[in-house]
Amino acid sequence: RPPAPMKLRDAPSGCPALWRCLPCPPAELRLDLVLSSGQTFRWWESSPGAWTGVLGGRVWTLRQERDRLWYTVYGEEEEEEDARPAKAAKLDGAETDQILRDYFQLEVGLPALYRAWGAADPLFRKVAKDFPGVRVLRQDPVECLLSFICTSNNHISRITAMIERLCRAFGRRLCHLDARPFHAFPSLSALTGADAEARLRALGFGYRAKFVSGSARAIAEGLGAEGLRQLRTAPYAEARRVLCALPGVGAKVGAGIGGGRGVRPAAGADGAARRQVADCVCLMALDKAEAVPVDTHVWRIARQRYGTALGGRSLTPRAHQEIGDFFRGLWGPRAGWAQAVLFCADLRKGQEPASSRGLARGGRCQGSQGDGPP
Repeated sequence: RPPAPMKLRDAPSGCPALWRCLPCPPAELRLDLVLSSGQTFRWWESSPGAWTGVLGGRVWTLRQERDRLWYTVYGEEEEEEDARPAKAAKLDGAETDQILRDYFQLEVGLPALYRAWGAADPLFRKVAKDFPGVRVLRQDPVECLLSFICTSNNHISRITAMIERLCRAFGRRLCHLDARPFHAFPSLSALTGADAEARLRALGFGYRAKFVSGSARAIAEGLGAEGLRQLRTAPYAEARRVLCALPGVGAKVGAGIGGGRGVRPAAGADGAARRQVADCVCLMALDKAEAVPVDTHVWRIARQRYGTALGGRSLTPRAHQEIGDFFRGLWGPRAGWAQAVLFCADLRKGQEPASSRGLARGGRCQGSQGDGPP
């Protein structure tokens, strides 16, 4: 018999004992901007201002109220005796606080960075005033990599639905909230079975099925999940080289890859797209704050707003490198973070400013809205 679903908790006032909070003013973090920007595909605005999703094999609801980041963590459903893995052991409050601090990289002071980027770049200063609190997440490297492989020729709502199907089919069930099931991201072993590619194709992954299962197998048989994580300590160029050797990153996956970010076909576009996926993973999972993922949005920003004519008339690997170098020279060692702010602003151009109420939810992909899982 399936276990009874738990109730979704959308505010600390309903059951204060089940919530904790961290000091976190909006200038340091805006959940509505960060969780819907296409860095991650596991969060859903479950009620106005409340975001529910899966992080570290657990289900969370987050909410910001004034200068506090509130959160609650749901327990797992009871299964057969001894079925629960050790990693699902109950965490205490100090441990869950640290998981969130690490995920949002809250040790990085964002207002000081905004001031430095604004002092170096008047355009940044003008744009960023309406987009405070945009920071880069620190994600699990395997989940980040396999998720971004799914983004080729895609948009954020469809990517979100694909990742949800992937987790339901291959991931461990965590709990039901108001009858909605939540699953952990699949393990490498779950995605390396002989029938994994066929099952992914049946789930609508198309040609991406080959690259998801192929990269999972390459990691499992090669450096392993821990080896991938250890690239956090490797130089940026080395981490990118290792990533570009993986199927779906190093293979020609077609034009339009990386965060649903709209890379278009061009001479050399496959190489630029590969660099973009690798740079997304370097920036969002491997601690390479200098990595600048370049797609047509960023290329257009560089050419039209900064007056650069880098890399010729198409988005080639050379253009990708030159644009990244340009922004690293302008913004410094956390150039990837600064680019995330301008990217967010560019996607939301024409929408209600972030400082207004009722911000329309957008994403990291052109012309799409970040809706919840199906």
